[in-house]
Amino acid sequence: MGKNVYSSEVKWAVVKDKLSSELTNREIMEKHGIKSESQIHTWMRWYRSNEIYRFDQPIGKQYTYGLGPDSASEDDKKERQLSHLKTENEILKKFMEIERELRKK
Repeated sequence: MGKNVYSSEVKWAVVKDKLSSELTNREIMEKHGIKSESQIHTWMRWYRSNEIYRFDQPIGKQYTYGLGPDSASEDDKKERQLSHLKTENEILKKFMEIERELRKK
């Protein structure tokens, strides 16, 4: 039995779905093909502790300083960071929209 590898897009989609609170963990697992509920908890822990660099880590790699592989060029690192910030911004906008809707009720 090998390890499952999920793309950073899947990881971000799971975080977005979890933050929206529209789907249960089971539904998120089925939607994205996640095999373990603990994987969702791990990605959410990374997101909450602002360890977003981990979403792009190759399997088995643990980068202490959080900027991904040393072999990546500066442009690649900046592009990855920009992508993360855009996704995080999108998630925060969705969260604020949900919060506004809940306050109206």
